[in-house]
Amino acid sequence: MRLRHPDGTVLHVSYGTNVHPAQDVDGLVDQLGRYAGPVRRRLGADRLGLGLWLPARATRELAADPAAVGLLRKALDHEGLEVVTVNAFPYGNFHAPVVKKAVYRPDWTEDARLDYTLDCARVLAELLPDDVARGSISTLPLGWREPWDAERSAAARDRLDRLAAGLAALEESTGRTVRVAVEPEPGCVGETAAGVAEHLRGVDADRLGACLDLCHLACEFEEPAAALDALRDAGLPVVKTQVSAALHCEDPTDPAALAALEEFVEARFLHQTRERSTAGVLRRDDLPDALGRAEGVAGLPGSDPWRVHVHVPLHADPRPPLRSTRDVLTEALDLLVGGEHPLVDHLETETYTWSVLPEHLRPRDDDGLVAGIAAELDWTRSRLVDRGMEVL
Repeated sequence: MRLRHPDGTVLHVSYGTNVHPAQDVDGLVDQLGRYAGPVRRRLGADRLGLGLWLPARATRELAADPAAVGLLRKALDHEGLEVVTVNAFPYGNFHAPVVKKAVYRPDWTEDARLDYTLDCARVLAELLPDDVARGSISTLPLGWREPWDAERSAAARDRLDRLAAGLAALEESTGRTVRVAVEPEPGCVGETAAGVAEHLRGVDADRLGACLDLCHLACEFEEPAAALDALRDAGLPVVKTQVSAALHCEDPTDPAALAALEEFVEARFLHQTRERSTAGVLRRDDLPDALGRAEGVAGLPGSDPWRVHVHVPLHADPRPPLRSTRDVLTEALDLLVGGEHPLVDHLETETYTWSVLPEHLRPRDDDGLVAGIAAELDWTRSRLVDRGMEVL
């Protein structure tokens, strides 16, 4: 969807297709007709943006075969869809039975991550609509925090510098601008906006910036204004925002809350859990760890509120007494697009967890998934209209 900010800036709103399992070009094309087109029609939008997840296998096919790119673009046009942003965080099979920490490999110390991201940029340059000024790509915040040292930091920075040079060369050869957005995530080297700002200080800010995932921001108890100040101080633009919400538990000792939290324990994705205490933010790498279910890992004390890295639906509430962090999300939207000029023009809803949510939130079939994605987009559209945006 496209909306116009009062200052005339066009905002592009999409949904992240990493919710759909696809590994090759045929799979990407299939999901357009199976899910994305029906989402657009249910939403009543003339055109719908996709935050296209390009797994490495499909990206290699597209980068090597112009005909494959043409096939994908034709399928997008047929369904009334467009792509201005790509999710290049998950590299491999994001819908394997167990993903967990595998989603962070290869990291930015490895050439495979650089090559993959540049291939994504080449594909995106071919898919961008003719009237769009630039595209964006989101990527992981360097890598998982362990093992990490000064040598690995230097290796990652070298590859980011080479990435910026490659993006500049792409713009020179195609006339299309593509920027890469580093996305803070709990447990990673850059797990907060402040952490990413520190690691990216001095990069080519015309090519590189930050992706603010509002679920991740809330999970770390990071204040939106402070996050934006840290990026601004480092000279980094907000290239992209993922409109998402985390899970909040006000009292982790409440038996009803613990029972509701247990419903979110599952095997595929990592659910980093944080407790905001008077001593600072306490951290565990997964929800079972926080609950004291993992061997050799002490659970969180539970004397203060928890937030859990679960992308919960924007429009639907988890089972009480749990709630979502929609309040943080709306506060962040006020700062990002509610001012005289927007700080970001690419926004993406990214609830990729539909298939592993508790039964009362999980869609039963394709129609249910389409309805859920459309409802999230409608919720987001309404919040933007409330802030003065005009639907185009």
